Amino acid sequence: MMVGGYLNQPSPQRKLGDVVLSALDSSFRWNDKKVLGQRFPGAVARPVLVARWAAFTLIVLGIVLAAPVAAAQITIAAASSTRPALDELVAAFSARHPDEQATVVYGASGKLFAQIRQGAPYDVFVSADTAYPEALFKAAMSDGAVQVYGFGRLVLWRTDCREGAPTMHSLGEASVKRIAIANPELAPYGQRTQQALQAAGLWDAVKGKLVFAENVGQAAQFALSKNAQVGIIALSLALAPAMRDAGCYAAVPDHLYEPLPQGFVVTRRGADKPLAAAFAAFMTSAEAASILQRHGLEPFVVSPP
Repeated sequence: MMVGGYLNQPSPQRKLGDVVLSALDSSFRWNDKKVLGQRFPGAVARPVLVARWAAFTLIVLGIVLAAPVAAAQITIAAASSTRPALDELVAAFSARHPDEQATVVYGASGKLFAQIRQGAPYDVFVSADTAYPEALFKAAMSDGAVQVYGFGRLVLWRTDCREGAPTMHSLGEASVKRIAIANPELAPYGQRTQQALQAAGLWDAVKGKLVFAENVGQAAQFALSKNAQVGIIALSLALAPAMRDAGCYAAVPDHLYEPLPQGFVVTRRGADKPLAAAFAAFMTSAEAASILQRHGLEPFVVSPP
């Protein structure tokens, strides 16, 4: 039997809701009362009832006010070439929004674009070009037009620097057996690499040496791990501490490939999220421009912070 002592000695397994409901039931339990010597079944002592009502209201308000409020969150899909810069950008943005959360998923721009088209839960798309975000805009899958945040550059990188940094001419040497590049079908940096090799008249000569990575970040890892003698990668990756201290690089001449503007959009999923809009504004701020420039991405548009 649970009557008499149920509230005073609650079982450890009972939930808070059960306790509150039991308190409510106890507060409104009708008891016999004696008034002027007469017994009135079911009469309620009104002051006690009012006091119990007040106590119950305070309990409920306390529970509601004490409940934690979920922090605002966004998920950013970003090209792997942006990782060194974007890690720092997100850290700076998070310092401005300490109670909110921004998570980044890195990959090839083309692969991330396909995932967004298929309904992946990304709120912002930071691409290594403008073509993929522009395609989202044209498909009415973004909140507004593409914003350019910088320009990317290609470099030749290798670990063996005894003879200096690699050159376009050195790619044809017998000592270079494998050249890591991003897949031109998935990654903008891969597309520009193919352009540069074709413009230099080297594509056919080195085609048999090419190791295709899913994205330019993976191409950099192939070169860093010496699975390829040379990697044609983003300058932003060559400047990252892990690669800067492990090898040397030389720029691929700019005239060999088209300029590589890089853009971002807030996706349709992020359209109603103030945090996504705040991140978009931060990406074109003076503080962001300074960070991007340190990582080899020449800024494009700078607005006041």
